[in-house]
Amino acid sequence: MRRPSPAGQGRQMKSETMTDIRTIERSLQLVSERLNRKTADERLANLRRRAQAPDLWDDPESARKVMQALQRLGDEVAAFDSLRDECEDIVELVELGEEENDDELLSEAESALSKLVGKVRRLEIETLLGGEADRNDAFLEIKSGAGGTESCDWVLILARMYERWAQKRGYELETIHENRDAEAGLRAKTVKVSGKHAYGWLKTESGVHRLVRISPFDSSSRRHTSFSTVSVTPVVDDAVNVEINPSEIRVDTFRAAGAGGQHVNKTDSAVRMTHLPTGIVVTSSLRSQHRNRDLCLQALKSQLYEQEMERRSALLRESHLSKGDAGWGNQIRSYVLAPYQLVKDLRTRYETSDTQGVLDGDIDRFMAEALAKGVTGLSRAEAAGSLADRNRQ
Repeated sequence: MRRPSPAGQGRQMKSETMTDIRTIERSLQLVSERLNRKTADERLANLRRRAQAPDLWDDPESARKVMQALQRLGDEVAAFDSLRDECEDIVELVELGEEENDDELLSEAESALSKLVGKVRRLEIETLLGGEADRNDAFLEIKSGAGGTESCDWVLILARMYERWAQKRGYELETIHENRDAEAGLRAKTVKVSGKHAYGWLKTESGVHRLVRISPFDSSSRRHTSFSTVSVTPVVDDAVNVEINPSEIRVDTFRAAGAGGQHVNKTDSAVRMTHLPTGIVVTSSLRSQHRNRDLCLQALKSQLYEQEMERRSALLRESHLSKGDAGWGNQIRSYVLAPYQLVKDLRTRYETSDTQGVLDGDIDRFMAEALAKGVTGLSRAEAAGSLADRNRQ
């Protein structure tokens, strides 16, 4: 995109206007990287040739995929090109208004530029969430790591953070399994999060999360560090065929934990399912054994599907490798509550001192930065800096 030339005879461009232009350029760069715009026209031409083939509908399933791919890529290219062209037109109006000292034209152009920022940002997020399973629901599992009781309490805090985040987005939550610690908190918790792009957003959270705070369990009020591991997998739908040989599954049933008294659970309704070839273990401990079997099979398919996705997607491979052991040296994000207030993502370097806001579910910015990093190798801030450096050269 052509950069605005420095104002010579006219007035100097406002700093707010330059900020908007840089914001738009950064977002369009991320979209172009994700879309691979340089090869998009060739890919569109190939899809159109396949769509026009006389024998296309001999295989209805293959034909459906071709038509969906053609529609999706065509829409993405059209949206990107339209916004890029609109930005160039507005920049020309800004330059013209400055050269002519035309306040009315400048006001009109700056207003249009401000509206364009919102449209480009929406396109950026839609594009970053364009992965194969990004639109799907998600299984979110949190496990305690190094730190003992502190770590179990940290699982409880993280679970609350993600529940607050999901509620703000209008997502539905279903607790699949909880393993409570004898003293405090949870050793593990698994939740199903249902809503558009639930997996696309949450996949950026996979990894080790580190908490530093004055421990409420320490009578001497000393500072403690604890770790918990977050793992996110997509819920695969009927359109995705994941075959599992029943002979390769071991199913164990046990008594689900619940309230005492007349509500005590007297049947072995909880289910633990083990996939023997991979060693994957999933558990569901609701009151219905039939429901638990369905959820375990669904969760098992999700994890097997993620393994296949990891082989084909560099982003998911990076996410998987970042999980590591729940301890020192493997964390993706640190939450420091003492002696100062700071939450910092170690992958993107994005940070904020609003620790309470983050723990109340305000984590969209962390997710957006990680999504951008996965596409371009740069965070959104780094991408903007890199683009500025290139423009100065």
